[in-house]
Amino acid sequence: MTMPDYRRWYVPGGTYFFTVVTYRRTPFLCDEMARRLLRESMELEAAKRPFEMHAIVLLPDHLHSLWTLPPDDDKYSQRWSAIKAEFTRNWLRAGGCEGRVTAGEHGEQRRGVWQPRFMEHTIRDEDDFENHFNYIHYNPARHGHVVATKDWPWSTFHKYVQLDVYSPEWGTNPMDFPSVDEDLLE
Repeated sequence: MTMPDYRRWYVPGGTYFFTVVTYRRTPFLCDEMARRLLRESMELEAAKRPFEMHAIVLLPDHLHSLWTLPPDDDKYSQRWSAIKAEFTRNWLRAGGCEGRVTAGEHGEQRRGVWQPRFMEHTIRDEDDFENHFNYIHYNPARHGHVVATKDWPWSTFHKYVQLDVYSPEWGTNPMDFPSVDEDLLE
């Protein structure tokens, strides 16, 4: 069996869109404990290796986020690895669920909390940024979790309503749905 050739584009100071998925899409990310531990893991990593998080949405089995790294830094993979590892340690210590891993995954010391990789997309320009920014905020409605974007509590959408970037009614019209490359998302 040949392994896929994962190639990432590392741009110092780049802005990136990420999709990170739970192991076998186990729906736990919106649980109170998971939200708290993920926030703490991200804050700890940002204190060690800074990044600016422009937007994030948590869905039960995955998250999307949009980050910009410091000017001479392209190490987003190390950041995600550290965030996932810190979360996993604390999640399991607190009694969080863990899926059964295969013998091969066990041999690689993987745990059944996160899928081993993540998807990333390097943002090309302002239009690409806006499309992914909107995609993040529209995602709960896209998945049918809510009818109106404003009704999903685990999103930076509410922050951007307060900053007058969005109206509270944004995302209730299918025309609000942004155009992005679906292959990169889930």
